[in-house]
Amino acid sequence: MLVLLPPSEGKAAARRGRPVALDALSLPALTAAREAVLEELIALCAADEDKAAEVLGLSPGLRGEVAKNVHLRTAPALPAGRLYTGVLYDALDLAGLSPAARRRANQSVLICSGLWGAVRLTDRIPAYRCSMAVRLPALGGLAAYWNPHLEQALPEAAGRGLVLDLRSSAYAAAWKPAGDLARRTASVRVLQVTVVDGVEKRSVVSHFNKATKGRLLRALLESGARPASVAGLAGVLRELGFTVEEGPGGRLDVLVREL
Repeated sequence: MLVLLPPSEGKAAARRGRPVALDALSLPALTAAREAVLEELIALCAADEDKAAEVLGLSPGLRGEVAKNVHLRTAPALPAGRLYTGVLYDALDLAGLSPAARRRANQSVLICSGLWGAVRLTDRIPAYRCSMAVRLPALGGLAAYWNPHLEQALPEAAGRGLVLDLRSSAYAAAWKPAGDLARRTASVRVLQVTVVDGVEKRSVVSHFNKATKGRLLRALLESGARPASVAGLAGVLRELGFTVEEGPGGRLDVLVREL
């Protein structure tokens, strides 16, 4: 099974260590595309801080991220599984997985990225600021830029197994499975369920969405289950204690009831 995760805005900072080596990253078919994005991002941030902040969508309090981007080639790198922080990654708690579950995570999880395209948990990368929603002056919108490159790399990574797509919409736009692979792809939508005046209401709430996806993946990795179909995955998740409804196009709705 291939699991696709979004990155997080929050990132840990390494104080020392080797810098990124592009030719050592997983999915070598993406190396040239990574180099092109990295080169333009560094040049943009080195040339004009104001323009770079505007292009990257940074608030005044995050202007320091521009200077950090300038040094991406020499900055210390961390394994992606340690680099990304935030609600989803806190709930997933990669460091707390059993050894067997951690091996499964290293083999099956890819984290999508506006800068790197997609990386495995063991790939060493520096902290950066460049979301998939960014439109670089020369390369254009990154979702469209990455699409042909990911179309080449990700089906090969998926092989003949199931794809569990936990990406947010901005990152899902960079690659959509097609054909038989689309029929083997499960996407997850988390709905918070509340009852108001006796009427059940469902809504998407960012915090519950991210935290539930992290807990769901953690439970799945610890279980060692290897479902071969979307329906089989739904059944496994129910056995693990999640309330799941099957929707169209491989969508699974996970219901979270909060008082």
